[in-house]
Amino acid sequence: MPMLRKIMQLVAAAVLIFALMIGCTSEQSQLNKKTEIAEKPKLEEKDGISSPTNKSERNYEQSFINSHGKTISERIKIPKGYERVEVPRGSFAEYLRNLPLKPHGTKVRYYNGEEKPNDVYVAVIDIDVGTRDLQQCADAVIRLYSEYLYKNRQYDKIHFNFTNGFRADFKKWMQGYRIKVEGNKAYWVKKTGYCDDYACFRKYLDMVFAYAGTLSLSQEMKRIPLKDLQIGDVFLKGSDPGHCVIVVDMAQNTKTGEKIFLLAQSYMPAQDIHILKNPANEDGNPWYSINFGDVLITPEWQFTKDQVYRFWE
Repeated sequence: MPMLRKIMQLVAAAVLIFALMIGCTSEQSQLNKKTEIAEKPKLEEKDGISSPTNKSERNYEQSFINSHGKTISERIKIPKGYERVEVPRGSFAEYLRNLPLKPHGTKVRYYNGEEKPNDVYVAVIDIDVGTRDLQQCADAVIRLYSEYLYKNRQYDKIHFNFTNGFRADFKKWMQGYRIKVEGNKAYWVKKTGYCDDYACFRKYLDMVFAYAGTLSLSQEMKRIPLKDLQIGDVFLKGSDPGHCVIVVDMAQNTKTGEKIFLLAQSYMPAQDIHILKNPANEDGNPWYSINFGDVLITPEWQFTKDQVYRFWE
């Protein structure tokens, strides 16, 4: 009997070890799979009641995003105690604040259709990116300002410099001239008749995108003090590599006067223009405070407080 009992104990132990091995193998295989769904929020005990602690998801959806909003001002809510700053009717600021957005949850896509892997945005602006790797960071700023001017038929104000200093005027392009580039030289050549339709405008922009960048943009914009920040201004580091983001909305605290703002960007490779998250806010609040200190930290770049620029009127 003792011998039989010992044999039975050994068999039971072997079964237990085998079961544990199977369990570990199964769990490891699950860990090796690509994560396709978000983890469930952990629970914390409070007064004997379990409640979700995933504050980012809960507050983000309820406090700062109106999923049915179709524009920046409709989609992104302001924090309590703030009011959106007033802007002149028909201004660039009003245009930016009312930019159309793609449906809530839309992913940022590269020019080739691939999805941007970095989750750094809260909304995607409903404007085409083109089919070539052209509309990157500086180009997105150029695109938004140009679209505003084109919409208001201010064609004479649509002009940008190439990195070699050549000035590309849309008015000249409208007259049928095209830009020929040879080495580091660029010049106008009469190629076709007059045009001012949108297709003509987009071809002009693609030419600008190909030869302009953060360096040329910084040289034709004016630097302004941070305290004077307004919608339409640009945080810009003009170098190689460089980057820029544009202020697309602002609000102000009704009691303290503190200003907050939203930022939009494109990046490399060319991709949809999108509204950035603020990595400093764990609750999903995408607004940035003007009191950020010496360095403005965005999800994919950092700027100093003196790297603020504005288009000349």
